[in-house]
Amino acid sequence: MFQTTDTISAIATPPGEGGIGIVRVSGRQALPIARRLFTPLPQRLQSHRIYVGSVIDPSSGEHVDRALLLTFLAPRSYTGEDVVEFSCHGGALILRRVLRLCLQTGARLAEPGEFTLRAFLNGRLDLAQAEAVADLVRARTETAHRLAMRQHEGELSRAVHALRDEVLSLLAGIEAHLDFSDDIGEMDYSLLSRQMDALLAKCEKLLTTARYGRLAREGATVVIAGRPNVGKSSLLNALLGEERAIVTDIPGTTRDVIKESIQVRGIPAQLWDTAGLRQTEDVVERFGVERTQRSLQNADLVLFVLSAPDGFTDEDRHLLAQLPQEQVVLVWNKCDIVPKEDASRLSTQISREHRAPVVLVSALTGWNLHELVEVMGERLLGSDFTTPEGAVVTSERHQIALQQTMQSLQLAKASAEAGLPGELLSVDVRGALNALGLITGETVTEDIVERIFSQFCIGK
Repeated sequence: MFQTTDTISAIATPPGEGGIGIVRVSGRQALPIARRLFTPLPQRLQSHRIYVGSVIDPSSGEHVDRALLLTFLAPRSYTGEDVVEFSCHGGALILRRVLRLCLQTGARLAEPGEFTLRAFLNGRLDLAQAEAVADLVRARTETAHRLAMRQHEGELSRAVHALRDEVLSLLAGIEAHLDFSDDIGEMDYSLLSRQMDALLAKCEKLLTTARYGRLAREGATVVIAGRPNVGKSSLLNALLGEERAIVTDIPGTTRDVIKESIQVRGIPAQLWDTAGLRQTEDVVERFGVERTQRSLQNADLVLFVLSAPDGFTDEDRHLLAQLPQEQVVLVWNKCDIVPKEDASRLSTQISREHRAPVVLVSALTGWNLHELVEVMGERLLGSDFTTPEGAVVTSERHQIALQQTMQSLQLAKASAEAGLPGELLSVDVRGALNALGLITGETVTEDIVERIFSQFCIGK
């Protein structure tokens, strides 16, 4: 059960030393706590003001720090409650002491995400906007930051509310015919079916943004795989532009998964350099091969590396047959040490057997790596991809809710086309309405809210 009557406090800045650090307090006791711990203050505190003074220990009168006090009075604050922030020098000792004083004078330690939870419960943000707060903090690329900012400003919420209003109008029309059929006549099932088609098309359009949104928000996992000694680690180093992985001529040098990040079309892509796939008696290398096989199961994309001097071996063919072709890019490495006509012939040969795109590169010289990155982007997002305009679905939770909305509308449409009673249509249309409400929070359950906000950092 949510406790919103307590006054809460937490350090709102990251651990470590810095120029400033902030201790945040929210709730009914925020102003009384500020008066006990901060001096000087006027008799009447105003909202959105900065006061200069000192934090004091009321039990001893000791001046703890020279600081600023920021005041935000309800309801014009982040949480919708009275909020004060002690802006102190950014030493860990000072911040812990100021927090301890807040807890001793009437506050309790905030749970993870509890400030934003209160903003949601007090109507300052809807649930989709609140989730975007965590996305803003975690954003690793400019693309992820822009999407999180758009969601925080309500772009997705407006699209969902517009859909929900249309579904609500549809439901109201159905229930009006149930209650007042003598006055307004029988239901027009053909019209209802067309209205549901229009709603389904809008849901589908929103859902088409989900893959891009997920990749931009969470990043893509790109596994570099292949036989030993085909140049996987060299390819990782070349894509990173630095010597991150050890490279030798000895097969089986890579024993563990090495993870590093690059950007592909603005999407954070984590490259996993893996142990070469082969049968081995070496215990440590065998563990590495097992980790490679597990990593392949979670990959958004697999760069399957082949050695141009060796050609397409039976072992390559066997390993490649175990991978989902829609996730694979075939990379002919070491093309700098074979004649160009031989490299082209290899590319043509493998293209006949596999639908996966083929890219010729040299990890040693960097030749054609730009082409590889372009193909990676096409494989992740589609060759005709353009950045979506308008609302973008970035969360799996939102995606599932939209899918549930479509399922309910499809059931209602089938009932309408079969001429079934309006009571049955009403149940399914109401199901669609409730599913949309899960996104913005109108119909969300308490356990879902707790799970969402438990993933936030303390102090936010």
